[in-house]
Amino acid sequence: MLFHGLMARRKKNRSKHEEEEIKNPPGLNPETKRGIAAMLLLTSSAIIFLSFFDIAGSLGTTIDSTLAYLFGWDRFLVPLSFLFIAGVLLFPGKKKFSTWNALGIFFFFLSFNALLNLTLIHRPHAPVNDLSLSGGYVGEFLGNFLPSFTGYWGAFVIVCALLVVSLLLLFNTSLSRLFSFHRPFTGLFRSIIHLGRKDDQTLWDENEEEVDEIIEEDTKEETEEGKENHKTFRTNPVPTATAEPEQVLLSSKKHKHITIPLELLHHSNTKPNSGDVERNKEIIQKTLYQFGIDVEMGDTSTGPTVTQYTLRPSQGVKLSRIVALQNDLALALAAHPIRIEAPIPKKSLVGIEVPNQRVATVTLREVLESDAFRRRKGNLSFPLGKDVSGQTPVVELDKMPHLLVAGATGSGKSVCINTIIISLLYQNSPEDLRIILVDPKRVEMTAYEGVPHLLVPPIMKVEDTVNALKWTVREMERRLDTLSKFGARDINSYNARAEKQMPKIVLAIDELADLMTSSGREVEAAIVRIAQMARAVGIHLILATQRPSVDVITGLIKANIPARIAFAVASQTDSRTILDMSGAEKLLGRGDMLFTCAELSKPRRIQGAFVSEGEVESVVQHLKVKAPPDYNYAITEQSRSASIFGDHQEESDPLAEEAIQLILESGKASTSYLQRRLRIGYARAARLIDILEDMGVVGPGEGAKPREIMIEEWPPGGDLKEGMPTDEDDHKEALRLSRHKVEEEQEDDLPPAPVELPETKGDLKNEEEEYKVLEEDDYLEAQEGDYLEEDEKTK
Repeated sequence: MLFHGLMARRKKNRSKHEEEEIKNPPGLNPETKRGIAAMLLLTSSAIIFLSFFDIAGSLGTTIDSTLAYLFGWDRFLVPLSFLFIAGVLLFPGKKKFSTWNALGIFFFFLSFNALLNLTLIHRPHAPVNDLSLSGGYVGEFLGNFLPSFTGYWGAFVIVCALLVVSLLLLFNTSLSRLFSFHRPFTGLFRSIIHLGRKDDQTLWDENEEEVDEIIEEDTKEETEEGKENHKTFRTNPVPTATAEPEQVLLSSKKHKHITIPLELLHHSNTKPNSGDVERNKEIIQKTLYQFGIDVEMGDTSTGPTVTQYTLRPSQGVKLSRIVALQNDLALALAAHPIRIEAPIPKKSLVGIEVPNQRVATVTLREVLESDAFRRRKGNLSFPLGKDVSGQTPVVELDKMPHLLVAGATGSGKSVCINTIIISLLYQNSPEDLRIILVDPKRVEMTAYEGVPHLLVPPIMKVEDTVNALKWTVREMERRLDTLSKFGARDINSYNARAEKQMPKIVLAIDELADLMTSSGREVEAAIVRIAQMARAVGIHLILATQRPSVDVITGLIKANIPARIAFAVASQTDSRTILDMSGAEKLLGRGDMLFTCAELSKPRRIQGAFVSEGEVESVVQHLKVKAPPDYNYAITEQSRSASIFGDHQEESDPLAEEAIQLILESGKASTSYLQRRLRIGYARAARLIDILEDMGVVGPGEGAKPREIMIEEWPPGGDLKEGMPTDEDDHKEALRLSRHKVEEEQEDDLPPAPVELPETKGDLKNEEEEYKVLEEDDYLEAQEGDYLEEDEKTK
């Protein structure tokens, strides 16, 4: 009996499911619905248009006479309106047609008909033939109704205002942009007037919103020296004279922008397909209802990658209950992975992001031509792509002021960096922006070699990268000194007042993990120092890594770089390392990203723009033809002033010889030992150990184990330096007296370079006082490993 009861229940449940499927058959695809509506509108528009020429038969005659009586001259706009609506339905990504746009069309017909009636017919109750040649019955109603209350001129003003409001609703724009349509024609008229003048260069784009037509006006007062600087992009010294030949990377203030045509980039015709939106909304609502959650479904937003379904939960429902049902919703929708945003920022709604059945490709040209990018505020802005609502988020690098990009292999990091670089090249001349590219992988950034914006060819070696970071730190310090002497707070105020401009510098590293593995201490210290202080002087970092672990993206780096982009990662741990929250593990890859910065409370999901290798090559070749590169090879050369801590301490420390003798005499090589014997601070003693390690005197550190002493005598071979006495006291005295001589020789040996570090000034005693530690101090700054080394040696 029990078996028969179970079988009967299964049959009953099966019959219920079959009845539900019969009652609720699968709906039509939204694209199918839009296609049917667009075809109906196109057919109607064609028939109406043919009726105007009396070639549509009796149906056309009836349509023409009816529209003439209703709208008069306005009837010729009816097929155009149908064509406009059909185009919006066929291409939903180009222009979204809302209820406000439809209301704008309705008000436009009313106001335009009334305006025709007021201007062409000045008497009430005109004959039908006159009405068909003016505004029709609709125009007569408004043209007679309003003047009875406001008079003729009052009605005229009201109708004109209604016409302007209808245009604002139709195009969803502002008054300033609506009345600025004449500016391109004004610019063309001025160019024709001044065509014969040789000393004038006309601004072809008065709107200042076109990306590819921004040309600055050259004046008669431009000197020959300025023209030479414009051609070669050479660096110029700081006007304020000092004792040392200190130089800052400068450029000529007068320059001409290198125009890059947008035709070098490609369009994409792919459109996203979100499937049956109404059916998915019903599935979401039913699934949540089965778990006791009552929700009200809202609007949907279709993006290039995902479609966001919004819902409003009933009162008393915890958001955590909805988030916990993420896997159940993915099962019901047959879509994986889905992401729940609870709540949506600035809205009292919950968003469920479901992957589209067909993903649309967002091209770089598409976002560069967007209105959001044309309204940008600065030339360090770049579009990231398109979000879930189809909008183009544009961010400003000078406000970030640095960017961290992380994600798994093949998720879109290198394409994102290429997009950023190409966007910056479109907006800036080589005198406004200089770029340093680091590519340890040797395959991503080599295409940019020869671009006039580069300070050096793309860097591939770790040693050259470390030297470039140290040069960037020194350049930052020189710029800070220059701004301080000039009385400027940032680079923008300096460039606005100075004759010679400082170009902004962008340092992009495509793979940070490789650098952190080989030279982690130096790389991290330089990055942190630049991130902390370089914003005011116009130096910005873009760091990318495919290994988002805590030993690569350290706490100091994250604390100083709040703007981050997370692409698809393998685990929730990696997502928390990048964003400090989960979410990146649910991304789809191929440019799907989460972007966060200090201004956003929660990460924003964006489909990144795509730029192909062919497009990059086309832009690079165009720039190579326009201007030659001007490289500064001193950036990657080993500098004598290679400290990244800003103290201008030379690698060949004057105490290095004395430290070697102490180590050989005592057999001890530790930081704390050098502190006590040389009476210096911990920072300088640690750098002395590093210098001796580079010289091959001591071995590398091995945690708590003492360092191995690699030599038995100094100098190697048993002979002391010429003029160095053998007695210990005389030896120390000679070392002290020879320090200034060593500094002078090194100063004479320094090669001339566009970027030169000033020699450290001041008495050596003052310098040692900075690091001096009293014997009664307990050396709190020393590391634990140093004391362990001492204990091991004592034993």
